[in-house]
Amino acid sequence: MKDYKFKTIIEPFKIKVVEPIKMTTREERRKYLAEAGLNLFLVKSENVLIDLLTDSGTTAMSSDQWAGIMRGDESYAGAPSFYRLEKTIQELTGFSEVIPTHQGRASERIMFTALCEKGKKVVSNMLFDTTRANAEAAGLVTLDIPCAEFYHTMKPAPFKGNIDLDRLEDELKQNAKGVAMVVMTITNNSGGGQPVSMQNLKAVRDLCKKYGVVYTIDGCRFAENARFIKTREAGYENKSSREIAMEIFRLADITSISAKKDGMTNIGGLLAMNNKEWAQSCKNNLILTEGFITYGGLAGRDLEAMAIGFNESVDDEYLKYRLQSVNYVGQHLLELGYAIVNPPGGHAIYLDAKTILPHIREEQYPAQALTSALYEFAGIRGVEIGSVMFGRDSGDAGTGASANTKEIPHTQELVRLAIPRRVYTQAHMDYLLEAMSVFKGEISNIRGVRFTYKPKVLRHFTARFEWC
Repeated sequence: MKDYKFKTIIEPFKIKVVEPIKMTTREERRKYLAEAGLNLFLVKSENVLIDLLTDSGTTAMSSDQWAGIMRGDESYAGAPSFYRLEKTIQELTGFSEVIPTHQGRASERIMFTALCEKGKKVVSNMLFDTTRANAEAAGLVTLDIPCAEFYHTMKPAPFKGNIDLDRLEDELKQNAKGVAMVVMTITNNSGGGQPVSMQNLKAVRDLCKKYGVVYTIDGCRFAENARFIKTREAGYENKSSREIAMEIFRLADITSISAKKDGMTNIGGLLAMNNKEWAQSCKNNLILTEGFITYGGLAGRDLEAMAIGFNESVDDEYLKYRLQSVNYVGQHLLELGYAIVNPPGGHAIYLDAKTILPHIREEQYPAQALTSALYEFAGIRGVEIGSVMFGRDSGDAGTGASANTKEIPHTQELVRLAIPRRVYTQAHMDYLLEAMSVFKGEISNIRGVRFTYKPKVLRHFTARFEWC
């Protein structure tokens, strides 16, 4: 007899430890929001009902990881915890040189400052906020060239995270010596959590080899990207997500990873490569700010959790549940009439605020307004990914802003609802959907926002706003 295919999505784990959620009223949330200057980064987490601000470092670790934490060795140099992590990453990525860091942005800073010349370009399918900021802080010029499908938010396409190969070859043909590296972000976080196809990743490898340019994989969500390839790309349906991930990493010259995503940990990151000269330069840089090369700013217990988490993240049963759960939310939001980046991504749902709030002008930051209004209404905390995060002022070479120049908006105004790994149940997702259903009646009353404080670097973290 064949197995019956149940429609109900269940978590492929049991809950051993629980954490209470504080219930708040709308009036209380209005007060918290005003105190935070309409910036949800500045709202205390205890005052959030469903926290979808980020999937970075918010994972619920497994019993095996907690057991590993007790085994963690805190020796300053040469701890066995490092060597267990090193072996795990070497087997997964094929890279011989493994350098731990305290998180992804440390990996990015070290990579850009140690391996790239000032004034050169970093070309990408799309860099995320800290990656772009670290590249520009290192004196590099950033260029995003997403594929054509990226610009059609609601029109489904299997691999909207791809890079535009024609534009990439034109860029390399014109001045390959001026390109420090090509960085492929998987999945494409800024572009809606959309996956990159193996065909696209291989084509980028071929172009980088042809023109002698360093090829980097930003592998924060490598496991989710691998699962998308398994389910959407011909020829990979019979391969495991782990096998696909191994193939991805072996295309690149170097990888930078935040373990706080698909590493399944609350802290940690790494750099990995084969080039020993690059590795030595990175290690020298790491010692200046992170710590010794076998702990990289982490406790031994963190190294143990990473070693276990990287293996757990490529488990196909877990990944099947993960992508199904996110898709469940996305499909129901589409049925409710919400405009989202379609199809749903691997780690988050991205609401298209421009379409949802057509009455709010770009200069009034519709995505920031939508994020604030949703928290006030239902206690759900998302994050703006639009002109607050990526917009900039004319004449500004960095990520900041000046009060005396014209604002250049980002091309998209998105609100990301990032779903932490192994944290919320389907009941929480159903609450989200019920809230979004009722919230539709509030949309026409939402006003735009304006800056009252605008930092010059990574402004979305600490900026403050008021309602227009």
